[in-house]
Amino acid sequence: MVFGAIEAGGTKFVVAVGDASGKVLKRETYPTTEPAETMKSVERFFKQYEGDLEAIGVGSFGPIDVRKSSPTYGYITSTPKLAWRNYDIVGALKKAFEVPIGFTTDVNAAALGEVTLGAAEGLSSCMYITIGTGIGAGAVVNGKMLEGYSHPEMGHIMVRRHKHDRYQGNCPYHDDCLEGLAAGGAIEKRWGKKGVELAENEEVWNLEAHYIAQALMNYSLILSPERIVIGGGVMKQRQVFPLVRQKLKTLIAGYIQLPDLEEYIVPPKLEDDAGVTGCILLAVQTKNEA
Repeated sequence: MVFGAIEAGGTKFVVAVGDASGKVLKRETYPTTEPAETMKSVERFFKQYEGDLEAIGVGSFGPIDVRKSSPTYGYITSTPKLAWRNYDIVGALKKAFEVPIGFTTDVNAAALGEVTLGAAEGLSSCMYITIGTGIGAGAVVNGKMLEGYSHPEMGHIMVRRHKHDRYQGNCPYHDDCLEGLAAGGAIEKRWGKKGVELAENEEVWNLEAHYIAQALMNYSLILSPERIVIGGGVMKQRQVFPLVRQKLKTLIAGYIQLPDLEEYIVPPKLEDDAGVTGCILLAVQTKNEA
């Protein structure tokens, strides 16, 4: 008896099977190309476990339609990845496998992984934020992933531009939203180099922390998560964490009493397995609810 996981990312798909505890038993990675090509690899992986596969949990790049009453439930919708726009990923999986399918965002899945087995284990709520090519965030509150008419799109909130920042922004929809100013693509276009090549440049990371801290202030005031876990390629520059904590403390200005910031804002304990672990746990939940 195994549970399937699909962490559907903009550059790669991670597929895995795991047990009911969330332990990853086997995993493979495929590039995100055209749907027909990528999904053929996904189906071939899970066909090995046909008969033993109990359910599949999908955590996908977005935007996606998570409303079960919607005619386009299970679709990847207005994504900038044109080949995947309006693609019925859940429908494709249901045609191939007669098992329950759980569906959420990749960051909601990562939040579920971290609150269950990772950096927020034992708490009732947490946020997971990824800062990489783009910025996304998911939240788990009282064991439930946060969803409403849609799913959170917290990477696209508006932030105050730094007075010395003349970069126009990299978001094709909003220019200078959080993602447009602070994602990996914005760093590269603003400074002319990838973040990993700018590790020793304090100006780069002070500016990055300026934007991230504003976002965390908004999230903290609105959602009051017990822990904020920040992953993604940009945050592998660990020197950003103390800068963000310091700037958040300044922004909050004593208005509310936050938890100890060293414990409140942390990297993922599950590291690059946060999303796929969350997808296994989503599969388990989906099977139990079926």
